[in-house]
Amino acid sequence: MSELLKIHTMAELAAQNKKPEILFWVGCAGSFDDRAKKVTRAFAEILQKANIDFAIMGNEENCTGDPARRSGNEFLFQMQATVNIEMLNQYEIKTIVTACPHCFNTLKNEYPALGGSYEVIHHTQYIHQLLESGKIAIQGGEYKGKKITYHDSCYLGRANDIYEIPRSLIEKLDANLVEMKSAKKNGLCCGAGGAQMFKEPEKGTQDINIKRTEEAIETNAEIVAVACPFCMTMLTDGITAKEKKESVKVMDFSELILSQIQ
Repeated sequence: MSELLKIHTMAELAAQNKKPEILFWVGCAGSFDDRAKKVTRAFAEILQKANIDFAIMGNEENCTGDPARRSGNEFLFQMQATVNIEMLNQYEIKTIVTACPHCFNTLKNEYPALGGSYEVIHHTQYIHQLLESGKIAIQGGEYKGKKITYHDSCYLGRANDIYEIPRSLIEKLDANLVEMKSAKKNGLCCGAGGAQMFKEPEKGTQDINIKRTEEAIETNAEIVAVACPFCMTMLTDGITAKEKKESVKVMDFSELILSQIQ
């Protein structure tokens, strides 16, 4: 059994009249999906190794409302967002870091209109900051020279123009970055965005995640790096469907970086 991480909640710190440096917004996938929970733990370990003072909302964290808004239920979105904003403002939260681009986009770009304005940082950006500031250091080691391809999350890439920082992390691992034919602004969705994660696909000739997986396989990469729990699920399913589980791994950046911290 893995060792339990001692992580404070905002309620615990508030009871001690303390405030953390950052709030780690875990998100629904990071809280409940078994694969995404490993990413949550990996990022929390990175924060601890960097001696970052952070906390989570714990049971007080609700869904940001992204799936509700994308699927057309604006009423539910505003209900969920309002509850979260009231809680975040009550705790006087200034900086939020999250490993989910959907949470990132909603908290950063959509909450201000409802009274919730915060500095919101994606975990790839924050890991990059930790490396640049020297709070953590890595060595390529295990990944030196390995072919790694990166799948651009729609909400990191096209929605927020974050393309280079995830790629720079791959370079810091001394890995060989190989691009898929559809990359950056021309990147292909994994198939889960717009609340599609929670429904069966419409009729067609091919599932989007299979098409994207084929592009990843064509690069001959040993690892597909992702920065989103939804992308993780869709591409892992694609790799399984193409019977490539033994030769291709799908990994989040927090897992890649954590394993190489000196």
